[in-house]
Amino acid sequence: MRNIEIFDTTLRDGEQTPGVNLNIQEKIEIAKQLERLGIDVIEAGFPATSKGDLEAVKQIAKTVKHSSVTGLSRAHRSDIDAAWEALRVSREPRLHLVIATSPIHMTYKLRKTPDQVLETAVASVRYAKKFFPKVQFSAEDASRSDWAFLAKVIEAVIASGADVVNLPDTVGYATPLEYGRLFQYMLEYVPNIHKAKLSAHCHDDLGMAVANTLSAIEAGAQQVEGTINGIGERAGNASLEEIAVALKIRQDFYQAETRLNLKEIKRSSDLISKLTGLSVQANKAVVGKNAFAHESGIHQDGVLKEKSTYEIITPEMVGVSTSSIVLGKHSGRHAFKTKVEAMGFELDEAALNEAFRAFKALTDRKKNVTDDDIFTILTDRQTASPDVKKYELVSVQVQYGTNHTPTATVALISPDGQRLEDAATGAGSVEAIYNTLGRMIGGDVYLEDYQLKSIGAGRDALAEAFVRIKRDDVTSGGRATNQDVLEASARAFLDAVNRTLGRERVDQEQIQI
Repeated sequence: MRNIEIFDTTLRDGEQTPGVNLNIQEKIEIAKQLERLGIDVIEAGFPATSKGDLEAVKQIAKTVKHSSVTGLSRAHRSDIDAAWEALRVSREPRLHLVIATSPIHMTYKLRKTPDQVLETAVASVRYAKKFFPKVQFSAEDASRSDWAFLAKVIEAVIASGADVVNLPDTVGYATPLEYGRLFQYMLEYVPNIHKAKLSAHCHDDLGMAVANTLSAIEAGAQQVEGTINGIGERAGNASLEEIAVALKIRQDFYQAETRLNLKEIKRSSDLISKLTGLSVQANKAVVGKNAFAHESGIHQDGVLKEKSTYEIITPEMVGVSTSSIVLGKHSGRHAFKTKVEAMGFELDEAALNEAFRAFKALTDRKKNVTDDDIFTILTDRQTASPDVKKYELVSVQVQYGTNHTPTATVALISPDGQRLEDAATGAGSVEAIYNTLGRMIGGDVYLEDYQLKSIGAGRDALAEAFVRIKRDDVTSGGRATNQDVLEASARAFLDAVNRTLGRERVDQEQIQI
């Protein structure tokens, strides 16, 4: 039984999803959950991108103790230096170094000849090994590279000290058969390949990322890369939860396993969906809400008689629980703290007290408090970065009638401490609120997306709002929950605006591999 190492890039490749911009607190919360899940390598970011990203990677490197933390770097000394500054404090400093090797990338993006790319790759790995005990080399767009040239590059970087070699299907172009053969070719034609691990990194442009990854494992890959929920640029990355469960269910075929705690899958999925604002489709494999639902009469009959007739994955395997929280209006702080710890959250005293007050306030308004409600309260503690002054909502009031134009009146506290009040109209209540907020905040604010859903069931369910805005050419997402849908909508819009405040403009390219 081979062990397959899991490399998670949710915090780097996943965060490059348009509209997703996590703050440091949110990134640390996700990193701690990935560690709890049992991820072997957590790619925490791209340190050279900005001071904010460097600091986030550094804080994650300090926090995570049982997973290796890495950061992305181009084949530039300045990138490697920035990564070392961020990662030198980690338990096992590891660098992820990337340069493109396909003809189209070398010609049009790098504007380098193959010999120049080879020389740059070797020099960068040698320089990185002066600092990092572990260096992973990625040949961007490997699946569209000339295999003979790629083999030459891989042999050279391994000779220069690369510990892991990654062969990405950067644009999701390969088929499973082709991608598996790529790994077989390198294992056969790279003389020193036994001195490094081979890794697979697949994108889902043609819907084959998971299939390609499993094909790579079958062909000899020892590490696989992806994201939770398959998030990422364009069509996203391979879904790590699907790969892990496939290896578990079909252990007889793949003869491979991971060290993941599969019971943490659902919580990991929920946390990342909540903090990124990227909903999981209902019919998604493993973590979708319909993954274990059976509507067909013949399916229901079969499951009632014997679950394995239509369920090859049990809900319990991935941490789906049907139990309800027993906390309620008369529950005390100690019981609440115990529940928080059981749900995997680590809060200091101030944060715990704040969450408990929110919980007690909710029990006064809501008859049945569920685990989802508690989860929402706890994730809502992760808001805009505290070191950035922000807009605060004082009040929102909407006048609406079927025969009247909706009018919203809003009061805010501005980042410089001034109280602002204004009113505006709109075709509907939410538009009236957003027109008012846009006028008060100023600048060019464009609403790109607006989503509203309930947390749980019932007329007293919490409403969760998510918005994506573009403000002065900076795209940002915001989220908020409240029992009132209009207040949730207003707070989500302000959260998105606040996340643009003090945000550094990033001129450097966002690497895709």
